[in-house]
Amino acid sequence: MKFLVHSLFILFVSTSFFAQVDRSIMPKPGKASIININESQVFTLANGLTVIVSENHKIPKVSFDLRMGSDPQLEGDLAGLSDLAGSMLLSGTKSRSKDQLDNEIDYIGANLNADKNSIFLSCLTKHIDKGLELMSDVLRNASFPQSEFDRIKKQNESALLSTKSDAASMAKNATVKINFPAHPFGEVMTEASLNAIKLIDIEKYFKTNFTPKGAYLSIVGDITKAEAEKLANNYFGSWSGPEVTQADLTGRNKNAGNRVIFVNKPGAVQSVIYLSFPIDIKPGDNNQIPLTVLNGIFGGGGFGTRLMHNLREDKAFTYGCYSRLNITENGSWLSAGGNFRNAVSDSAIAEILKELNIITTELVTDDELNLIKSSMNGDFSRSLESPQTIARFAYNIIKYNLDPTYYKTYLQRIEAITKEEVQQMAKKYFNVNNCNIIVVGNEEVVDKIKKFDADGKIEILDAFGDYKLQISPSDISKEELIERYLSVVTVTKSAKERAKKLKKVKTFIRITDLSSPTIPIPLKRTEYWIAPMTEASKMEGQGMVFQSSYFDGSNGFESNMQTGKKALSSEEIIVKKKSTGLFPEMYFAKNGVNYEVLGIENVDGKDCYVMKVTDETEENFAYFEKDTYLKVKTISIQKKGEEVQEASSIFSDFKEVNGLLFPHAISFSAGPMTISGKASKIAINEKIDLKEFQD
Repeated sequence: MKFLVHSLFILFVSTSFFAQVDRSIMPKPGKASIININESQVFTLANGLTVIVSENHKIPKVSFDLRMGSDPQLEGDLAGLSDLAGSMLLSGTKSRSKDQLDNEIDYIGANLNADKNSIFLSCLTKHIDKGLELMSDVLRNASFPQSEFDRIKKQNESALLSTKSDAASMAKNATVKINFPAHPFGEVMTEASLNAIKLIDIEKYFKTNFTPKGAYLSIVGDITKAEAEKLANNYFGSWSGPEVTQADLTGRNKNAGNRVIFVNKPGAVQSVIYLSFPIDIKPGDNNQIPLTVLNGIFGGGGFGTRLMHNLREDKAFTYGCYSRLNITENGSWLSAGGNFRNAVSDSAIAEILKELNIITTELVTDDELNLIKSSMNGDFSRSLESPQTIARFAYNIIKYNLDPTYYKTYLQRIEAITKEEVQQMAKKYFNVNNCNIIVVGNEEVVDKIKKFDADGKIEILDAFGDYKLQISPSDISKEELIERYLSVVTVTKSAKERAKKLKKVKTFIRITDLSSPTIPIPLKRTEYWIAPMTEASKMEGQGMVFQSSYFDGSNGFESNMQTGKKALSSEEIIVKKKSTGLFPEMYFAKNGVNYEVLGIENVDGKDCYVMKVTDETEENFAYFEKDTYLKVKTISIQKKGEEVQEASSIFSDFKEVNGLLFPHAISFSAGPMTISGKASKIAINEKIDLKEFQD
């Protein structure tokens, strides 16, 4: 299967001048003034719910943003519980099924969504009562049906499978795990934690965290304070719940030196690299604005930053290198990096560290400072066009105990920032010797990046940010592994018995019913094999064939809806001939297949022998359970120039058919696409007609 993901980003800037301008001179920013911001109106209900009202009567529309006040909690073995609960919140109520709820929302043209700590409604003014009825019904009467729980868990299973082949997701998981140990931010959902979550855990989370005490309701749009107060009391006044949950989430420890963290992605031609570290700052801190200016100059301000100039424009190591400053009430951090060619992975790290060092030891230039100030001024001014911004300002002032004039004087405080203050921020918060250097890529870069670790060691994590057990040497040879695997799947005790048994197999058919969270229709995959080496397959749904392939031992083709029908190349034909048969491993030695056993690796809690198979077109890794010798997983990596296509398959539910053992369940992943299914038919020696593939 081949899946292509296309993305398009278009940037257009136009500027008009009515007079001659000396463009070699950067214009000086004008003097900042106090911003006149309409005050939001605030009141509190008897149950503790704080309501913020921001009037805007330009269009007949109103939004209601309800945010809970509880701190995030450690979830431990149930990591991912809060996200799963948020996904389920709109799954139905005691009086409405999910379909009924969706239909009523659509009927009034409203937008109702929810996550782990908030519910948001937007609707026309004339539909306020109906919209709030639906919103309060979800808040007060969410039913969490078992069928929706099972469906959403299935979606998350597919997402986790995709994570194992997505470098960006791996890097994100490693970053939060290393930056925030023993902290809710550092918890990552895994297959084990997902399986441990029960419906009762979802219900308990909702009852504990969705409470009016400490919660905020921001109402923005075509509404008056009097109307808002009446509606808030009618729909939320009788809402009750426990006290908010609190947690001590302060005091992240800094490193005693740089750490290098590596996540292996076999076959990768690029490394995803992040240099990241926690920062001791909270929203509203006096240093937040100058620190934001510093980050804008360093790497967070678009194409004119130091990181972009150095690593993209000067060194051509990457298409983009950025920094991101994340400031939250419960933990803050900075990350800097991007995607880099394997050959320059170590050089990229060195250059980012160099830029970190320079910005702490040298003053930034006037041009750099003026450019980021102008950008921040523009962003702030544009944000005032949205009525939601005014409500957010009021929320922040109350939530973070800010000075009432914080946003009115925002532009003045930006203007007052000096080069010396920017350097002070760098010295206080940036430390070139306290970095977590996260690298996701091919093992070929490991030796190059060891030098950046303070102790010369590398920490190995898996795709979900957990420490990975090192692969240990195999206790059997590659020949013994294949022999034991073939004995198990053919249910035989000797090579002679196996050959005799398989000689009787003339044809093989497997039909698998498939589904995917990203594909709205059911799929069916049919596989055919005719001795000695004819094979064909097709994937179809709703009368359409999306993909097909055919090989008769000498020639063949592959076809899909994107590229059409394409004949197999000479290299692909050679590979096909080497990997023929129901169990291709049986002919590895005879066909001259290049394979080796890399060792024993723990995969999802089970020790597996890892076999690497290399041919003219790709690398393949097969995982055989150490206890059963069954092949439970494969990874296929194809390299086409700078592009790498990776696909993984997981096999389970092995059952005997005509004296042979076959997996009846499969999960397939390629990039963001995941497909899973069960075999509805497996037949041996049934008549096969391949005419549809031969025309």
